[in-house]
Amino acid sequence: MRKQRKTVVLEKVLVLDYAAEGKSLARVEGKVVFIEGAVPGDLVDVQLSKNKSDWAEGHVVNIHSYSPDRVEPFCTHFGVCGGCQWQMLPYEKQLFYKQKQVSDNLGRIAKVALPEISPIMGAGETRHYRNKLEYTFATGKFIPTQEFRRMKAAGISLIDQPGAGGFHVRGFFDKVVEIDTCHLQDEPTNLIRKAVAKFAVDKQLSFYNVRQHQGWLRNMFVRNTTTGELMINLVLGYEDETHRKQLLDQLLEQFPQITTLLYTINTKKNDSLNDLDPQVYYGKGFIVEQLEDYRFMISPKSFFQTNTRQAEKLYQITRDYAELNGSQTVYDLYCGTGSIGIFVSKLAKKIIGVEVIGDAITDAKKNAALNNIEHASFFTGDVIDICDDAFFAEHGRPDVVITDPPRAGMHEKLVKKLLDIAAPTVVYVSCNPATQARDLALLDEKYRVEKIQPVDMFPHTLHIENVVQLKLKN
Repeated sequence: MRKQRKTVVLEKVLVLDYAAEGKSLARVEGKVVFIEGAVPGDLVDVQLSKNKSDWAEGHVVNIHSYSPDRVEPFCTHFGVCGGCQWQMLPYEKQLFYKQKQVSDNLGRIAKVALPEISPIMGAGETRHYRNKLEYTFATGKFIPTQEFRRMKAAGISLIDQPGAGGFHVRGFFDKVVEIDTCHLQDEPTNLIRKAVAKFAVDKQLSFYNVRQHQGWLRNMFVRNTTTGELMINLVLGYEDETHRKQLLDQLLEQFPQITTLLYTINTKKNDSLNDLDPQVYYGKGFIVEQLEDYRFMISPKSFFQTNTRQAEKLYQITRDYAELNGSQTVYDLYCGTGSIGIFVSKLAKKIIGVEVIGDAITDAKKNAALNNIEHASFFTGDVIDICDDAFFAEHGRPDVVITDPPRAGMHEKLVKKLLDIAAPTVVYVSCNPATQARDLALLDEKYRVEKIQPVDMFPHTLHIENVVQLKLKN
């Protein structure tokens, strides 16, 4: 018989600081306690989920007094939806803690000589800043406690609910919060989501059941641009041509703002679109975004920075850190759809982009052609395999390397490859300062860190981008 674990609750704990990944930090009798759901300055009771000899983790179960830094969240779904974690903090405090996150990670993990970190570049718009949202339609509708009690008292069946359209509940893969208004993307995003859900309810069409892997209405992607284009990709669990056409036609009639409408049939058990083929129902099948004078085609499976205005700032910093004068060959590693390489291209002699995802390279070539850039070449494959002596002999060795890896950072073999290449300048763009710091420690063998610039791409979340300029040591 398994021994039942004893529940430990620490009472009246004063929260002192923020730690990594949005958790707060306190000290209780010399032990570090990482806390979910608190703000520095709160006095809270914490139920522990992990309890080690010198550290513990837990979540808030009661708040005795609130931090003076707290503000009222503007979203009614805050705390339940898995999206914005920091709405209870004023934006200037969010920036303060994000700057500290970069400083702490680079200092604690990298352990290399660092220059003074530039003040974080905040966002001009803290709402409606996202150009992409993914909504989930599911039978597993999350019902808050008070609503649950009201429905039960009124004799309303909790089993026969049609489903919900919105975002996953934090910590539950099969529960979805029925969103009224998401403030992260401009309208008509909420109106379209509600119209799709209403159509399914009115027609008695099934929402997707993630446990049983059954149901018709599954996901919807909404992508917009600063140029006024709007793409909808509706994902369905199986083909039902009659109802599909009815719904798509209704969306086009109700929302003339839609410039491209697609649908995708996904019969798989996972939500990934990488191996699926979205079908164009209306429009050209892609939208076009603009950063400075550069235009970028965004297809339904393309990666593009989800905050356009801040992406422009991020790329401007990257270009400044590259210190280009028209004579350099630039290697853009993890180039995706080529956006960074294209953005810096006017000041470079040659752009070489490398990316392991073939569809992204196809988009990168299209984007280069769209911008009449003839001195950029893009290659599919792993940098470790592609960048050998024969490749350098054909395309030239890099004067500048720009690397923008995923959250996991660069593979150790790639770091060693960069040390072998020994380009005079490396610009490292990261969405995870912790893995960036780990890589900087390895690059310290030949490189010194010259400049550091944090950029806030995602207000009200714990995420932070950071750009680092490295120079080859003498």
